[in-house]
Amino acid sequence: MSFEYFIGGRYLRAKQKQAFVSLITILSIAGVMVGVMALIVVIAVMNGFDADLKARILGGQSHIVMMRQGGPFKQYQHVMEEVIKTPGVVAATPYIITQGMLRSKSGAIGAVVRGIDPQTAGRVMKTLEQVALSDTSAQLNSDKASREVPGIILGKELARNLGVTEGEMIHLMSPRGMLSPIGHIPAMKQFKVTGFFQSGMYEYDQTFAFIHIKDAQKMLRMGDAVTGIDVRVTDIYKARDIAERLISKLGFPYWARDWMQMNKNLFRALKMERFVMAIILVLIVLVAAFNIASSLIMLVMGKTRDIAILKAMGATSKSIRKIFVFSGMVIGSIGTILGLCLGLVLCVLLKHYDIYELTGDIYYFTTTLPVKIEISWVLGIVSAALIICFLATLYPARQASKLDPVEAIRYG
Repeated sequence: MSFEYFIGGRYLRAKQKQAFVSLITILSIAGVMVGVMALIVVIAVMNGFDADLKARILGGQSHIVMMRQGGPFKQYQHVMEEVIKTPGVVAATPYIITQGMLRSKSGAIGAVVRGIDPQTAGRVMKTLEQVALSDTSAQLNSDKASREVPGIILGKELARNLGVTEGEMIHLMSPRGMLSPIGHIPAMKQFKVTGFFQSGMYEYDQTFAFIHIKDAQKMLRMGDAVTGIDVRVTDIYKARDIAERLISKLGFPYWARDWMQMNKNLFRALKMERFVMAIILVLIVLVAAFNIASSLIMLVMGKTRDIAILKAMGATSKSIRKIFVFSGMVIGSIGTILGLCLGLVLCVLLKHYDIYELTGDIYYFTTTLPVKIEISWVLGIVSAALIICFLATLYPARQASKLDPVEAIRYG
């Protein structure tokens, strides 16, 4: 061990008369520890929110939506064939979307109604894998009543708000009705609740309802037309490139949007929130760095005579700077290591134990705190903390190296 490290270590172990310096050192370590711990936990939770929200959105939403300028389009089978042939595309399914009013015995609620093809919808959206809807127009059942009542699948929260259970009848009213001598009459059809779905997204679960695409076409008088085509791709981060490829392949009047474009405001807000929180928490580490600087300044003031003697014995200014930089980095390193360990432990506890449960009507989804630890972020936080602590040692170390040994011994 070089003498600089030996002396720096001795200075950190303050004597009884220097207990105040030792207290500042402990507070400096605690400040760095709390800052690093808070930064790791907050960033891990926000990364977890981002990843969990992305997974839930993509579970109930396609990666790419293909539509046609001017509204619904017919002969969509040809478009689907071209879409599926495109490299990177896993599956495609047609859909119809409209707004309607669902009425039960308990009341009426507005909802977004999607007409889907049950055979292909589950390949594109994972929340629809277990969906079972029969085409009532193709049934040959002799029971007329059962033949005329199609099925509808409701979100869990929507069904709870309507107060319905599986097997009950509800009415769907659509603004697309017909003109009569007394004016416009909205279309209304009775449906039987055949099941429920739960995406984990509270807004989705209280808004969406699914019916068979044939029933939607019949109710909305669309013939064989559809609103658009949902597409699933192999790599979600190449969705934009594949969407542009589809537009080039199909040409006008078709257009496409990928999942990042459809949710860009949400993910941009999450990214900005994470960035702002990181800045706020870095300020905690900066406050701790000021404590380190003040601790070293007081240490230099108390060791003026020792520094003069070391210089008189031949110690260079570089060696004196090294002593105090080492002392400050020991404080910063201990605080960073403790903060790292406590932060990781707290992240594991939050991830595996239901310490805090989120409320669905306040947050985007009903779940416990999601936590995702990314090594790159952890290394970045640790590196930033150590760099800040190193910068905090430079001024006190420089002041110590500039001491004149003659003046220090004379007035020390």
